[in-house]
Amino acid sequence: MIRTLPIGLDEALKMTLERIHPLPAKRVELLDGLSLALSEDMFAKVDSPSIDASLRDGYAVISSDVENATREHPVQLKLVGKVSAGDSRETCVVSNTAVQILTGAKIPSGANAVVPKEFAAAEKDSVTIFMDAEPGRNILPRGTDVAVDQLVAKKGTLITPGVAGILAAAGYMHVCVVRNPVVAIISTGDEVVAPGLPLPEGKLYASNMTTLGGWCRRYGMRPSMDVVKDDPDEIHRMLSHHAGSADAILTSGGAWTSDRDLVAQILDRMGWKKVFHRIRMGPGKAVGFGLLKDKTVFILPGGPPSNLMGFLQIALPGLLKLAGHRSPQLPTTHVRLFSELRGRHADWTQFRYGTLEHGDDVPVFKYIK
Repeated sequence: MIRTLPIGLDEALKMTLERIHPLPAKRVELLDGLSLALSEDMFAKVDSPSIDASLRDGYAVISSDVENATREHPVQLKLVGKVSAGDSRETCVVSNTAVQILTGAKIPSGANAVVPKEFAAAEKDSVTIFMDAEPGRNILPRGTDVAVDQLVAKKGTLITPGVAGILAAAGYMHVCVVRNPVVAIISTGDEVVAPGLPLPEGKLYASNMTTLGGWCRRYGMRPSMDVVKDDPDEIHRMLSHHAGSADAILTSGGAWTSDRDLVAQILDRMGWKKVFHRIRMGPGKAVGFGLLKDKTVFILPGGPPSNLMGFLQIALPGLLKLAGHRSPQLPTTHVRLFSELRGRHADWTQFRYGTLEHGDDVPVFKYIK
């Protein structure tokens, strides 16, 4: 259902995320997928480690053979071999024998513990043990890191270096990910000038556009930025162009309802599917959202506080959903207020800018009046 009256922030965000679907997936090499979101659940193809492996350099033994071993009462065992990491030879431990073993090597059949070398003294054909070792001591069981068929990463998980390592251990060299969107940012207004151009008297630079582009780049998205005067034909042309070339469109300025606020009017004439326009929040009340030729469009007000808050609370989550993120919202934290804050209306979300300072248990928030 399309809403024309101001709606609450939670409802607006819900309506936004319900109508946005991740971009098509692509298959890439694992490291090329860093910072992108997985497009499917990932299950381990193999066990890692693929063997029961030794955690220490030492001696593989049968636990019951050394259960009473101490420096005062050592146990002597016959040495029957040596294994190192990657060794494919089969070795076997039977009662009263031991095999010298290096870190990462496969536990010989029959052995169920490893005594570290610092608690043993080897001779040519025997080893003296000065320490007991219960079953499983210093052994990394097969599949401890990941077990075959185990879910190792959920759909929507961002591939960090750590996630990439787990996926490699699970047997993956290629993954399917959602590409980051191309985001067209259109700054409107006769008074705004593209950064870097000469600044005539009475004009101002389109700093909002740069801020939005910076946020997009921070999340790996590709911004395309344009400045357009308050000319209906120019705005129409720019919206039409980016509806065919970009994955999402952000407009900055011209978001309200005066004669000079043209963006919503032009989108209406272009037949966009408006979902909402105006939210019960401040700053940022004039935020709008809809679809133009099935492309995501966010209308953002021109005032810097409203522009930024509308982007962070509505547009950014929508863009992150487009990029396939499983949790497409900014992180939150609990804080303690330095002084009392009161809202204007019970059904209104009021945002306050402020600073965080260290507290005894949680950060302390000091708002800027």
